[in-house]
Amino acid sequence: MSAGDLVQNWVRPEIRALAAYHVQESSGLIKLDAMENPYGWPKALKQAWLERLRQVEVNRYPDPEGRELTTVLRRVMGIPEGMAMLLGNGSDEIIQIIALTLARPGRTVLSVEPGFVMYRMIATFCGMDYVGVPLRADFSLDLAALLDAIERHQPAVVFLAYPNNPTGNLFDEGELEQVIQAAPGLVVIDEAYSPFTDHSFMNRLGHFPNLVVMRTLSKLGLAGLRLGYLAGPAAWLEEFNKVRLPYNINVLTQVTAAFALTEGWPVLREQTAAIRAERARLQRALAEMPGIEPIPSEANFILVRAAPGRADAVFEGLKAGGVLVKKLHGSHILLQDCLRLTVGSPEENNRMLALLSDVA
Repeated sequence: MSAGDLVQNWVRPEIRALAAYHVQESSGLIKLDAMENPYGWPKALKQAWLERLRQVEVNRYPDPEGRELTTVLRRVMGIPEGMAMLLGNGSDEIIQIIALTLARPGRTVLSVEPGFVMYRMIATFCGMDYVGVPLRADFSLDLAALLDAIERHQPAVVFLAYPNNPTGNLFDEGELEQVIQAAPGLVVIDEAYSPFTDHSFMNRLGHFPNLVVMRTLSKLGLAGLRLGYLAGPAAWLEEFNKVRLPYNINVLTQVTAAFALTEGWPVLREQTAAIRAERARLQRALAEMPGIEPIPSEANFILVRAAPGRADAVFEGLKAGGVLVKKLHGSHILLQDCLRLTVGSPEENNRMLALLSDVA
């Protein structure tokens, strides 16, 4: 019997039907496809960081609870008093921990679409059903449809990104509160792009027994660390902690993140302000560009719609000119003709705008 035959016999059919998460090759290109902070650290800060790393004992296991890092996160990110915290290897691991904890045959993960693809993928990994409720044409919540889906499917967990990925918009706060109140199980507000908006549900933790808030440090400028965190009532997080693998956050990540959020915090704040300013400049420039419709964004990217039938040509034209963006055309009916542009440095953005005006 061949390996292929064995795979056919033993690998779950829903896994065989999936495609692996694809990351575009970016060598030699200006990388505006992955919502990364385009800025590095100044030399003095990098030297101080390397000096801190020299003190790390890599022969020892890391603190399994990440207590020093958690203390820093509580202070810097304004975690409400009395709320518990859990660290994850990126927010992806936290999504997986939640799904594994709640998974039983016939249970459902619910979200909106277009949305973050990992909600659907991880639900499948964990043997759960997935329901995606379409957004309206303007990417706002279809509240009636969402509440109806909650009533019919009784989801174990609802994931809602705030701001949403890949659209960049914020959902109405009052409507989100109605979803939280209607949901029979857990509601996870995914605030991956919190550095780029003034809106958050973090201060509402404790007001609803089924609400938790998930964030990542990736968009802030620490994507290489793969660090996410979850905050919410201890009753939930104590159960999730049982599923978390031991020592899931390595010692170099713990030390580096704590350093970045203390000694490096002023630099990260300056970079975030620069990205916000560039986002506003890009929004204005894109709004004036023929053949391009930008969607208002509260994230570090802007979704744009090209002229009908032009998305493929625009994507390839940008790539040929040395700029890589994310093509979303074909991934969902509401994303017809759409591309997602990460906000880069002024120089990167200028190059992208010049090319876009030629190929749009």
